[in-house]
Amino acid sequence: MTTWEPVIGLEVHAELATRTKLFCACPTEFGAEPNTLVCPRCLGMPGTLPVLNKQALEFAIRAGLAFDCQIAEHIVFERKNYFYPDLSKGYQISQLSQAVATGGQVNIVTDDGNEKQIHITQIQLEEEAGKSIHGGATIREATFTLEDFNRCGIPLIEIISEPEMHSVEEAKAYLEKLKTVLLYIGVSDCKMEEGSLRCDVNISLREAGSDRLGRRAEIKNLNSFRAVVNVLEYEIQRQTELLNSGGTVARETRTWDEGRGESFSMRSKEEAHDYRFFPEPDLAPVEPGQAWIAEIKATLPELPDIKRRRYVEEYGLPLYDAELISGNREMADFFDKTLQYYKDPKAISNWLMGEVSRLNNQAETGFDKLRFSPQQLGELLAMIDNGQISTKIAKTVLEEMFASGTAPASIVEVRGLMQISDQGALETMINSLVDANPGPAEDYRNGRDKALGFFVGQIMKETKGRANPVLVTDLLKEAILGKK
Repeated sequence: MTTWEPVIGLEVHAELATRTKLFCACPTEFGAEPNTLVCPRCLGMPGTLPVLNKQALEFAIRAGLAFDCQIAEHIVFERKNYFYPDLSKGYQISQLSQAVATGGQVNIVTDDGNEKQIHITQIQLEEEAGKSIHGGATIREATFTLEDFNRCGIPLIEIISEPEMHSVEEAKAYLEKLKTVLLYIGVSDCKMEEGSLRCDVNISLREAGSDRLGRRAEIKNLNSFRAVVNVLEYEIQRQTELLNSGGTVARETRTWDEGRGESFSMRSKEEAHDYRFFPEPDLAPVEPGQAWIAEIKATLPELPDIKRRRYVEEYGLPLYDAELISGNREMADFFDKTLQYYKDPKAISNWLMGEVSRLNNQAETGFDKLRFSPQQLGELLAMIDNGQISTKIAKTVLEEMFASGTAPASIVEVRGLMQISDQGALETMINSLVDANPGPAEDYRNGRDKALGFFVGQIMKETKGRANPVLVTDLLKEAILGKK
């Protein structure tokens, strides 16, 4: 039986976070009534001319720089001609031969923990088509289709990868890193549920060890990571069974039926010449100039790969912590700011990945919406170090900080949560407890260390968790072993 290796390339469409469309002044807001955010220009009415949105071009260049691409000195827009109901003009203004950016790469971490570069073919700036609303459970079962042209003309970048991914996991890691970088640089909100980030999957199989590419199928318009994973798993199985039975893979465009968990053929795959690309006659070529490109580059934030390395090399964080924190810009910003007030990176990391993330998940919110500040988190952690509160009490305080934004010291004072470190008071409670429980005390003397936990638990229960646990443990040992 032949062993097959998947070869995967992805085309990611990311809508740009501009206020207006690519070639007109219509708003780009999501969720408006159908066909209310349109004008003669984005509908392609006769006599109208496109005017390029400068910010959209800036965002496209910004993305190219973030992925270490070469920015074109001479940018040309072209007409991609095809008929489809959601394309009112009968063509899409896009790019092919002279796109905004070429080359570059996305760095991912593979399953074995090694880094791998997935190279980018090009990043092109183009306009969105409209949205087809099918009257049926799926496009294949639709009895009618309605068209909403609000989305028509919204600027997007298409990021085309080289076919260098060879597993479902690599493809998912690529998409996750791509999304992370786009969010870092602020060019797209990447809301897949709103269609701001969509993916076309190209997949073929080849004999393991071969460098020849097989015939590929393309599955279009996937709007979730889960869908991409499911499609790849299905297509690998479908194409494997087809090839093992002596069949051939058709070069075609397919659609994904999420409900059935299957892909279905839509049409044979078009070649570029089928679209009859030619230069857009109503848009002059653009030459951004090195000065403007340098100006855009200077505004880029510290990117996640650089941030991750800094966390490992400068702060000594484990790679897992560094990868997780750097993968979320708001979380990374909160981490960096907290370090200004509290100097233990690992402790901050533990709390952000643990308790703070838990509260965020429960509230379905994020680090950019936290009511408490990095300084307040630093103050909370310092109170633990100073013995003012225990770790357990600190979690209770954090929940109040999360709900109200109140400073930790105020919460501790108002609720009477200050840790009890009065040795005399604790000794009195401990002596009474040991006298009242001779059995567990004898068990501890006989080497059963778990018996000590009984006493610690009773003291913490009596003090409502406020007793200093380290001091309690030391005093208990002295009290029990001293009464032999």
